[in-house]
Amino acid sequence: MSDVDETDHRLLALLHEDGRRTYSEMAGEVGLSVAAVKRRVDRMREAGVITGFTVQVDHVKLGWGVEAFTELRYTGRTGVNDIVTTATTVPEVQAVYTIAGDPDALVHVRVRDLPHLQSVIDTLRRAGTVTGTKTLMVLGSWTREG
Repeated sequence: MSDVDETDHRLLALLHEDGRRTYSEMAGEVGLSVAAVKRRVDRMREAGVITGFTVQVDHVKLGWGVEAFTELRYTGRTGVNDIVTTATTVPEVQAVYTIAGDPDALVHVRVRDLPHLQSVIDTLRRAGTVTGTKTLMVLGSWTREG
């Protein structure tokens, strides 16, 4: 969709901040009518620019405050689908990124504490054709908004 203008980008930023924001609230922020805001949001949803709405969770308050990234290395003949399947069978895995070079995948995990992290790493090491791991603990994070 190439006809996304500055107002659409402002609407996307507002929705990114709070996916429950009303059309009326956004209309006041961007200087459009409520109907015009609804039309723009609907158009971006239909075009696939907006793919859904989500909730942000404070995992620390749920008792899952430890985050890490684990690099996974596989045997040379392991296919991408096998790499993804290996990691996604572990419930603590939040995301899997297959990457070029060494390592083969980067896995984002979220756990309760360090013994739990060790258990997850052990599980990943025993899965499929994993030949090695390296784990990096997350101390803090920043995410680009919008």
